[in-house]
Amino acid sequence: MNDKKDNPVLLTDLYELTMMQGYYLCHKNVPVVFDMFFRRTPFNGGYAVFAGLEPLVNSILNFRFTDDHLGYLDTLGLFKPEFLKYLSKFRFTGDLYSVEEGELVFPNEPLVRVHSGIIEAQLLESILLNITNYQTLVATKTARIREAAKGRRIIEFGLRRAQGPDGAMSASRAAFIGGAEATSNVMAAKTFNIPPKGTMAHSWVMSFESESDAFENFARLYPENTILLVDTYSTLKSGIPAAIKVFRKLKHRGIKNFGIRLDSGDLEYISKQARAMLDSANLREAKIVVSNELDEYTIEQLINKKSPIDSFGVGTNLVTAKGDSALTGVYKLVARKPGKRFVPCIKVSDNPGKTTNPGVKNVLRIYGRDKFMLADLIFLEKEKTAITGKSRAKSTMALFHPDYTYKSVRVSGYGRTRALLRNVVRGGKINYEFPSLPGIQSKTLSNLKTLHPTYKRLLNPHVYKVSITKNLQNMKFSMINKWKA
Repeated sequence: MNDKKDNPVLLTDLYELTMMQGYYLCHKNVPVVFDMFFRRTPFNGGYAVFAGLEPLVNSILNFRFTDDHLGYLDTLGLFKPEFLKYLSKFRFTGDLYSVEEGELVFPNEPLVRVHSGIIEAQLLESILLNITNYQTLVATKTARIREAAKGRRIIEFGLRRAQGPDGAMSASRAAFIGGAEATSNVMAAKTFNIPPKGTMAHSWVMSFESESDAFENFARLYPENTILLVDTYSTLKSGIPAAIKVFRKLKHRGIKNFGIRLDSGDLEYISKQARAMLDSANLREAKIVVSNELDEYTIEQLINKKSPIDSFGVGTNLVTAKGDSALTGVYKLVARKPGKRFVPCIKVSDNPGKTTNPGVKNVLRIYGRDKFMLADLIFLEKEKTAITGKSRAKSTMALFHPDYTYKSVRVSGYGRTRALLRNVVRGGKINYEFPSLPGIQSKTLSNLKTLHPTYKRLLNPHVYKVSITKNLQNMKFSMINKWKA
């Protein structure tokens, strides 16, 4: 789903279509608002990086039920001819509001808000969650890995371990948003204009009579990008000594872009030994790249042990998001318009964390005077003028806990504020200029600098405050009491 001409209209759960037919036959295509949000921060971490907006928009605006689609649906024996005729003219004509890709986001705040008739809105659910859940998960994993690497390069190596071709392409895109500098996936590099990077496999070395022959031939073919895999037989006894001979010849020719890759063994010990060997050979410019089942925890340990590593190639544990199999994103009805006005809707649960925040909402991000993010405030759109006025005047704001009426905090003396949701689609047409992928990556990295390090710890990070206004709290708990009575 990387081509704008793709039409994934049947990439949906069956019950979306049966509900759509039900709405149609019951004449219930009322205007509604749905929110997409997630319930729990992935990886037991302190934040998530939102991703997947542009491919989502391209997908839903290309929804078309072709004769082939309609013919298949007809064979299921579930759908009436008049509904299939309706689908033949289906287009998404609603509005979509969203946070931007590369934004840092937190549990229970609306990330995507859909305004349309309920028939159209229902069809968006499956693909919206499919795209944004996975890409947000991988972008977040990559950001954690990059933070752990403390400025060393991250290269995404995950193609062969990704969940199929679609997963591989989505992972490469999301990983770049999260901070990877390059990908081994050539199709993703071409499609998304990501720098492609690669070295060699053990099979290259094993296909020659000796490591020296393998390295000499590789350097002859690719002198300006010679990264040699030195662990096929014995890293320290044969691999690095053979590489040193090749590097000396390259350096004599004035070439300095060369290095080794380590793909096995004790990476801390071997990288330190390798660095000492290269330096003693007067090859301080030689880079050390490591791979082999890396994740943020391994990388953090290597950095803390001062391992002399320049780049990390991360594959399996990045694209499969090791540590969390899925983002807990959901799509819930929050308002409907049976008459002249929208009325709020709520999903009530005995588990407070699963009770939704009703109404049409936005999110205000509040920064401290130290320029670090301080808190997010979920507010009703009808409060926008009042909230904007308070934030401009730097008036004290009351922030209320979304689940407990007795918990609140007041903030004053804060710095700038900004609303997060932007109108991306209006009346079924794009109303937003999508930034380039490098632009989104820059946004991610800039946003991470505004998040205090205590929220970025891999273990036991602080919990970022996501609060609601008093008006939203009153609405929410009056509705809970009504449905619980």
